[in-house]
Amino acid sequence: MYNHFPRLFITAESSVASTAPYIPASTRVIVGMSGGVDSSVSALLLLQQGYQVEGLFMKNWEEDDNTDYCTAKEDYADAQAVCDKLGIKLHAANFAAEYWDNVFEHFLAEYKAGRTPNPDILCNREIKFKAFLDYARVLGADLIATGHYVRRGEDSEGKTQLLRGLDNNKDQSYFLHAVGHKELGLTLFPVGELEKPEVRRLAEEHDLITAKKKDSTGICFIGERRFTDFLKQYLPAQPGDLITDKGELIGQHAGLMYYTLGQRQGLGIGGVKGYPEAPWFVAAKDLDNNKLVVVQGEDHPLLFTDGLICSLPDWVAGQAPAKSFSCTGKVRYRQEDQACQVEVLADGRCQVVFEQPQRAVTPGQSMVFYQDGVCLGGGVIESTFLIESTFLNESSE
Repeated sequence: MYNHFPRLFITAESSVASTAPYIPASTRVIVGMSGGVDSSVSALLLLQQGYQVEGLFMKNWEEDDNTDYCTAKEDYADAQAVCDKLGIKLHAANFAAEYWDNVFEHFLAEYKAGRTPNPDILCNREIKFKAFLDYARVLGADLIATGHYVRRGEDSEGKTQLLRGLDNNKDQSYFLHAVGHKELGLTLFPVGELEKPEVRRLAEEHDLITAKKKDSTGICFIGERRFTDFLKQYLPAQPGDLITDKGELIGQHAGLMYYTLGQRQGLGIGGVKGYPEAPWFVAAKDLDNNKLVVVQGEDHPLLFTDGLICSLPDWVAGQAPAKSFSCTGKVRYRQEDQACQVEVLADGRCQVVFEQPQRAVTPGQSMVFYQDGVCLGGGVIESTFLIESTFLNESSE
């Protein structure tokens, strides 16, 4: 099993291999093998570091055999080919029932309520760092590993911290913010110390079949299908009025669940009498009256907010850093960090006030907090407000 490899590790500072510290020969790590290049190289690096490595392929969705949108069969074949190449065993586990109960039903409930959820965050907490971890421990693993672009640190109390990945363009800490320090302490993230081009180079050097495989994007259970077509299978569409911020009726929407704040495409608005030929954007959802509110102009004031309230956050350390603290944060993946002030309310929710107004802050998405490269945790956005709102003043008392 690659006994000819020197025991090496990659340093975060230089991405240069150097002699690794002693690793007990009995340390057993099971890698979540997705059939992609990141998990493939993760297994490779762990072998180089001297761990006893095995793989596990997770099936989280029961696809229809008559459809071609799901790539599970191809992904499993690629994962098996990589494990064969590396000389390691590949286990397989079906977590479809756990995924349906703990992720997908929540996903549907959020859309039904008019919010826009992010199932990947819940999948990480409930499946990849709970169901997978539990299964791996039953198999006798000491640790698990994944191909996520994040790193681990340690705070003054010895708790594991979640750090951004070295490759800022691929950093996935936003999606892992709901994973606790105990689970992180049992997980290795080998490619978190590398940049993506280096990961592909290593895969090519060692002739791994996934070296040039395209990265997966989008929600796993939807695949290449149109989102609206998928959602119609589970939630009945409820068309309604499409109105301007002045209350003027200018069309019909297909169902509030199909739209997100700030959306421009797919509104079906042509020329509107009395309005200039400028693009329209979704500004609000009137859930009580089933109306979609749209405005013209990418920088329309109604698209911006000063702050938000987020639900009971998942704190990586198990608790908030303080009752009131300054930090940076983001309301969507790949957004640049935004300076903000956070107040933990009496009920545990958080009130967040941004230094600069934020555009298209969307209920159902996650507000994730950072301090000096450390991901503190985050919570689901419940509502937004302007700084002069009564709610803000009441909540600050």
